[in-house]
Amino acid sequence: MLATLLISTNASALPEDKDQPIKIAADTAVRDEKQGTTVYSGNVRMNQGTLNIDADTITIYHTGEDASRIVATGTPAQLEQQPEIDKALLKAEAATIEYFKNEERVQLREAARIEQDGSIVTGDTIDYFMAEQLVKADSSARDTGNRVEVVIPAQTVQENQ
Repeated sequence: MLATLLISTNASALPEDKDQPIKIAADTAVRDEKQGTTVYSGNVRMNQGTLNIDADTITIYHTGEDASRIVATGTPAQLEQQPEIDKALLKAEAATIEYFKNEERVQLREAARIEQDGSIVTGDTIDYFMAEQLVKADSSARDTGNRVEVVIPAQTVQENQ
């Protein structure tokens, strides 16, 4: 059975993040013009505005000159983003982090975890929709025995009563 959880977050990327250049540092880089990919390996650090991704490998899929999709893998790959100037950092990690630049969506797969201001969501897969300020977590309990888990700080529960 597929368990699904939709929760709203206070997070949305700073509006100017998506318009910033993507900067990458890595030990090696291989660009394949025919396939439209660039693979960065070895202690890779990528940033775009306040979005930072650390991974073992990052593959960028190009549509023309535009980086349309970015896949980061690691043990785990990690992501941080400043959602708004006065908000806590959003931190996420998973074995695979896929960033769909044009959709403003991040998908975390395998041992996925996202945390902000004491709230924590874990699951097999987590989709973070930046513009909609929405987190969707899924776990396939039938296949793995795992379930979506959510931790909500006591202060947040008390503030909403």
